[in-house]
Parts: sequence; C-alpha cells; structure tokens
Amino acid sequence: MTNYAIILAAGKGTRMKSDLPKVLHQVAGLPMLEHVFRSSSAISPQETVTIVGHRADQVRSLVEDKSQCIYQAEQLGTGHAVLIAEEVLGDLDGQTLVIAGDTPLIKGESLKDLIDFHVSHKNVATILTAQAQDPFGYGRIVRNERDEVLKIVEQKDASDFEQQIKEINTGTYVFDNRRLFEALKKINTNNAQGEYYLTDVIGVFKEAGDKVGAYKLRDFDESLGVNDRVALAKAEEIMRSRIATEHMLNGVSLLDPKTAYIERDVEIAPDVLIEGNVSLKGKTKIGAGSQVTSGSVLVDAHIGERVVVTQSMIEDSRVDDGVTIGPYAHVRPGSHLKKEVHVGNFVEIKQSTLGERTKAGHLTYLGNSTIGQDTNIGAGTITVNYDGKGKFETKIGDGVFIGSHSTLIAPLEVGDHAITAAGSVITENVAKDSLAIGRSRQVNKEGYAKRLPHHPEQQHDEEV
Repeated sequence: MTNYAIILAAGKGTRMKSDLPKVLHQVAGLPMLEHVFRSSSAISPQETVTIVGHRADQVRSLVEDKSQCIYQAEQLGTGHAVLIAEEVLGDLDGQTLVIAGDTPLIKGESLKDLIDFHVSHKNVATILTAQAQDPFGYGRIVRNERDEVLKIVEQKDASDFEQQIKEINTGTYVFDNRRLFEALKKINTNNAQGEYYLTDVIGVFKEAGDKVGAYKLRDFDESLGVNDRVALAKAEEIMRSRIATEHMLNGVSLLDPKTAYIERDVEIAPDVLIEGNVSLKGKTKIGAGSQVTSGSVLVDAHIGERVVVTQSMIEDSRVDDGVTIGPYAHVRPGSHLKKEVHVGNFVEIKQSTLGERTKAGHLTYLGNSTIGQDTNIGAGTITVNYDGKGKFETKIGDGVFIGSHSTLIAPLEVGDHAITAAGSVITENVAKDSLAIGRSRQVNKEGYAKRLPHHPEQQHDEEV
C-alpha cells in the first residue's frame, strides 16, 4: 500500500489579522503546520507535497527538508490547490491524503484509521467527517436512505434542510491518487464563492458510479480548523489538556493542570511534581523525582533527577541531579550546574559551569565563569565579564571561598582553596591556597560625625 500526502498551506488567513501565515501560528509551542506534518507521518507517505502561497518563503523554511513545495500563485480554491500537485503526483498509483495545514488537533492514529478504512472498503474517495453539535459554517455530508454518501454541500450553498445536518466535513480526505486528478479536471466554479471546490470531486465520482465513503472521527475536537484567534485559543486549550493528560497518565503529578503550560516537545519523567502557573517550553526534559514550583519558567532546559526549581527561570542549560535552584534565580543559556549545586535567591548564572556541590546562595551574578567543586560564592559576588566590547572568562578552582561582595574583574583565575576577603575588588590572579584582599584600609576619625548636619548635637544648635 503506497500513500502520499498533500498539505494545503497557501492561504493568507485574513481573519487571523496577522502578517504571519496562518499555518505558522503556534499551538503548544509548534506551528500548526508542524502538528499536521507529525500527524500525517503516521501514514508513512512516500511523497508529501505542500501547497504554499502567502509568504511562501516562510512556510518553505519550515517544511522544505521533509516535503516538496509547490507555489499557488492565485488562490482559486481548494480544488485548484490540489490540482497543481499533479506535476509531482499525477502519474502515481496509491492513496493520497489531502489535509489542511490549519488542523493541528487531528491525531496520527485517526489518519491511519482513515487510510485503513478507505483501503478495506475499496473506496475511490473517503471523507473524514465528524458529528457537530453546532454545524454552522461547515460543509455538510449528505447521505441517501441507505446511508451512502451522496455529496458534500458547503454552508453557503446548502438548502434549509441540508443546513440541519450535523455530520460535517472536516476538510480531510483520502483519494485514489490517479482518479483524484482525473476528477479535478471536471469541476467548475459554479458556486457561491466562484472557486474550484475540492468537495465537488465527490459529485464527479458519484456520477461515474464510483464508491465514496465517510469515516467519522470519534472525537469532534480533532476536526477543529483554525481560522481566527478565537479558534487558535480553543486549539491551544484542547492541546494543552491533551498534553497534560498524557503526562499525568505517565506518572507526572500536575497540581493544577489547567494553569500548567507544557509545550508539545517537553519530556517529563514519572514522579515529577509540577505546580500550577509553571511554563515548560521547547525541548525541556525533566528527570524523575524533580519538583518545579509555581511561577517557574523552563525553556530548552535539561533537568536531572531530584532537582528542585523554586520560582525561577532556566533557559537552554543543563542541570544535573540533586541541584536546588531559587527562589527568583535566573539560569541563562549555556550554563551547566553539576550535581548538588545550590543556586539561591536572586542569583543570575550566564554561560557558566558550576562544579559539584558548589553554592551561590544570594544576590550574585556569575557570567562566563568556570567554577570548580565545593566552592562557596558569597552574597553579592559579581564576575565582571564585559568591558563594553568583549566578554572575558573567570576561572575559580575547587574548594574556593569567595567572600561576600567580592567583585572579580575578568579575565581572572582563582586557584584551588583560595579565599577572597569580603568586599574585595580582585583584579589579579589569585594563587592556590592564597588569601586575596582588594580593598582600601579602613580609617576611623573619632568625633568627626558630630560635625555633620544629621548629628543630634547639630540639630539641637539649630533649635536654640
């Protein structure tokens, strides 16, 4: 059995009121078109053709490595869009899936079932349908008394009787490939829109006595086509619920599934606890036994086992087992926190590596730094890594004690087991086992404060 796929992605989507092509708007962190590609891969198409039009270059950039793209210069309807795929698929034997790029909720298993139904019933065409509570706006499936499909009628062309039908066309089909292109050459624009409707090929097949069937989706939500921001939000809601359910069934605890935002490609191991109002984005991975508390945002973060992230942000970084982060920490891209590191409140880490069991507890900035194991970074420490033009590295060894409010001017190296005195500005390398003091000697002037306006004696003189 040889399968092909045609994905319709040429439309502008004027109701979205956006410069971005409709099919590139995201649902759960992925463009709608990417969701469609992933679902259609379930039928293992030998060839996939994507019809592009509005802002074609942007759409091509997403799919050109997995699909042939054909440009539709004029938007003359779905029938015309499919017909221009003839140059690639026209002389091939097999079944062709036709699906719109703005249907991100259709599951791969549903498309596979559709193909299997089509082949087992020896249909020339099979329509994917759904039962709608409110069918307004959808094409209706018209059947005869033997429950056979007669035709599809669009909303604007439907009679009063036909508008009462609740079985709707989802806009997804499977056709005998050769017969599809033969039928497309017989349709016309005699309809309310003045366009070539793909749905009109059903009438062509019926007139020829060919077998047309319909496979009904079990879940109406899968049929949702996104034409405006309202539908986009609905698709997001459904997809988020679907993703949350999958994770919970896999052993993840979501304290408030409705407020946990988890994108499609996030991976979470069993026995992870995710609180409400957490955002997990991109290709984030979280290991078993970890906890992420309310207010945290993780983007492309690789989190080990038994990690606790408290009200913090982690971006494009690696966090090994047993690390604790936060509250209010920010781990920026390119960072690596090794086992049992502690990063505390209001600490920012950028493109730095912290060795095992190293601690940076409070109010600290560590940028472009390599720090060994068992090192303590005192409160208020700053690595000065930028001189206005270039970034420079700070290297701190094992077992180092960086005193509170130390300012480390890069490029700089601090050797193993060295100490910097609190309040120091360190501009030169510090050797192993050394104490570095980089501050002015304190001078006390006795009685000097009495001469200043804020002193009680000065205020008393003014009152007199």
